[in-house]
Amino acid sequence: MILKFILLFLVQKICPMTFAPSTIFLEQRKNLIYLTTGSQELDKLLGGGIETGSITEMFGEFRTGKTQICHTLCVTAQLSKEHGGGGGKVLYIDTEGTFRPEKLQAIAERFELDPEAVVANVLYARAYSTDHQNRLLLQACGLMSENKFSLLIVDSATGLYRTDFSGRGELSARQMSLGKFLRNLQKLADEFKIAVLVTNQVVAQVDGTSFGGMNDKKPIGGHIMAHAAQTRLYLRKGAKDNRICKVYDSPTLPESEAMYSITEAGIMDPKD
Repeated sequence: MILKFILLFLVQKICPMTFAPSTIFLEQRKNLIYLTTGSQELDKLLGGGIETGSITEMFGEFRTGKTQICHTLCVTAQLSKEHGGGGGKVLYIDTEGTFRPEKLQAIAERFELDPEAVVANVLYARAYSTDHQNRLLLQACGLMSENKFSLLIVDSATGLYRTDFSGRGELSARQMSLGKFLRNLQKLADEFKIAVLVTNQVVAQVDGTSFGGMNDKKPIGGHIMAHAAQTRLYLRKGAKDNRICKVYDSPTLPESEAMYSITEAGIMDPKD
């Protein structure tokens, strides 16, 4: 019983359980920071960049640039606010083993930042199970309490759930666990005013129906993922090194598309 009251007290400190005038929320929205993606066209599509205080989901097939965008944002998040960054460190949870710190160095040089300092300011963790993935968020909370962070990346948020939970018999347990993880991500975004960026995989639809113009593909996670992310971005391949980003769902952004290019120095506007 004592533990229950302690937990309730802590929750009330983090999340005040009272009504407040919406003008307060309006002022908070005006002070939001947007992290540049490195592409002006993509930033324009997103209303300035990746929004802090919320979850942004990117989903698409392999080689559509999801991890490349994550690497670029690892650098741009460290820029000053005047230059499109958040002036803070980055937390990176990797579930697929695709993080490459050497890529950050080339991107850092492009933005005239110290490559060694940029790499040092990205705190990396490899997750090997969904339980491990959830425990890392507890460590993330402690780290954010001690230092200034502007971005938390999970690449990918759903990959381990596909292997730890198999078959329809475990679907309910999988969705409950995924929902808890996403809820904790939102709490971190709310409390520390950071941007949360998660990548997601797609899977073929056996019934052949179309998902928002995606033909036979749909993002993993179902309604749990759909309702957790405030902004959902669908990435697909274009000609050569060009890729296309479509705003699939957002409370503020119109449904539109922008093209970007994958380079050795991160995400840029297409040259052609």
